[in-house]
Amino acid sequence: MSGVLSRLYRGETTFNFVGRRWWGFGLSLFLIVVTMLSLFTRGLNLGIDFEGGVAWEVPAASITIEDVTTILESNKIDTADAKVQSLNGSDGPRIRVQVAEQSDATKSAVQGELAAKAIVDVQDVSVSSVSSSWGRSITEKAVRALLIFFVLVSIFIAWRFEWKMALSAILAMAHDVLISVGLYSVTGLAVTPATVIAFLTILGFSLYDTIVVFDKVHDNTAKYSASRVSYADITNVSMNQVLMRSINTSLAAVLPVLSLLVLGSWVLGAVALEEFAIALLVGLLLGAYSSIFVATPLLAVFKTRESKYASLADEVHTGVEMARIAGSGKKTVQRVVATTTEDSERELVLASSALTHPPRPRKKRRR
Repeated sequence: MSGVLSRLYRGETTFNFVGRRWWGFGLSLFLIVVTMLSLFTRGLNLGIDFEGGVAWEVPAASITIEDVTTILESNKIDTADAKVQSLNGSDGPRIRVQVAEQSDATKSAVQGELAAKAIVDVQDVSVSSVSSSWGRSITEKAVRALLIFFVLVSIFIAWRFEWKMALSAILAMAHDVLISVGLYSVTGLAVTPATVIAFLTILGFSLYDTIVVFDKVHDNTAKYSASRVSYADITNVSMNQVLMRSINTSLAAVLPVLSLLVLGSWVLGAVALEEFAIALLVGLLLGAYSSIFVATPLLAVFKTRESKYASLADEVHTGVEMARIAGSGKKTVQRVVATTTEDSERELVLASSALTHPPRPRKKRRR
C-alpha cells in the first residue's frame, strides 16, 4: 500500500484511464438519464426568490406544522402547493412556510395568528415577500451568464490549445452542471440564488482541474511528436503524472466546503449556508471526477480519429511498458543481440522504436 501511495505522490502510477473510459462514460450516462427523468417528472423545488410569493418564519417551541397548516386554511390559502419546513437554527427550532403571493391584509392576519399560536410577539414572526418578476429576472441573468461563460471559455481554450480540447472541456462542464441540478431535483432541495451562485462557482473549479490535465497532455504531445506513440498512451501518461495534483487540489477545495456544511449549517444552524454548501460540495466532487473520467477520455476519442494517430488507435500500453514510455518518451521493444565469441551469454537490450537503423554490432576484443 505504501508503495502505491509513494508512486502516486511522485506521479509514477500506471492506471489505464483511457482503456477503462467506458466505465466513466457509463456512470455519467446513467446519472444524466436519472437527472433528465427527474427534471421532466419532478421538476425543481424553486425557492421564493424564483417563484415569487410570501414566506413566514416562526419559532417552533409551541407550534407544530399541523397548527401552521390549519392557520393557512382558516385564511383561505391553498395549502396544496404550500412549502412548510422545520429548521434548526442557533436561536432554536423554527418553522418556515412559503405560499403564493397574498394580499397585505392576509399577510398581517397570518403573521398575527402564527404569533398567537406560538406564544411570541408579532415582531418575532418574520414575513418576506418577493414578486415572481424578480425571480424571472434572476433566472434570465443566470442563464445569460452561463452562456457567456461557455463562449468565452471555448474561445480561450481553442486559442491556447485547440478546439477539440475546448469541446471536451465544455462537455465536461455541462456534465457537471446538469448532474448537480439533477441532484436538487431528485432530493427536492430548494433552489435559491445562493444555489445559482454555487453552480457558477463550480464551473470555474471544473475548468481549472481540466486545464491542468490538458496542459500536461499538450506538453507530452510535443514531447512524443518524434515517436510513434498513440494518443491513448500520451493521455494515460499525462493523467497519471498529474493525478496526485488533481487529488490534492480537490481535497484542498472540498475540506473547507465540508466544514462550512457540517459546522456552519448543521452544527451552528446557519441554514442559508446549507443551500450554498451542498451545491458547491457536489459540484467540486463532480468537477474532479469529470476532468479525469470525462473530459480527458473524450479528448482521446476525438484525437485518436486524426490521421496521425488513427493507425495506432488500438495501441494502449499498460504497466511496465507505460512506465517506460513515461520515462523515455519512446516505446520500447525487446531485441536480442549477439555478444562476443568469448562471452556466449545472450543479452537483452531495450531498443527505441524511434531508431531508424539497427544498433551497431560490438567489435571483437583483441587477444
